[in-house]
Amino acid sequence: MSTFGSNNNADEEKTSDIDDKILTETIYDLIACIRDPEKTENLEELNVVSESGVVVQRLKDGQIIANIEFVPTVPHCSLASIIGLSIRTKLETCLAEKCKIDINIKKGTHDTADEINKQINDKERISAAMENPNLQKLIQECIDDSGGY
Repeated sequence: MSTFGSNNNADEEKTSDIDDKILTETIYDLIACIRDPEKTENLEELNVVSESGVVVQRLKDGQIIANIEFVPTVPHCSLASIIGLSIRTKLETCLAEKCKIDINIKKGTHDTADEINKQINDKERISAAMENPNLQKLIQECIDDSGGY
């Protein structure tokens, strides 16, 4: 019988914490470089996303939840839903690890945040929106790393 068995839970918890930190950093790196639909700058440069706005939780059943909070450039930003869809599309396309993604506008930073939050977190609405070829093209331009503008 091994005398090291008593530390297994602590070691697993440390590994899980490190994995969550790496996943948090990976998510932030992926969304920071998304370009704003109206500007040449990316979301990080415009302070739309921040590292503190990305929180990863690992539930006891192993499911991972990534909570992303962003701040539109102005309280009446007409393209906040496009930013949210761009974040979702980039993460769903690029993350190797399967996780539930919740994207929300930071409370008090947009006039219609509640409505937009419902749109960008509803699978049926997302699916319907992404059937629009013009919207697909716009989102692809926002998330494309190869340049543009």
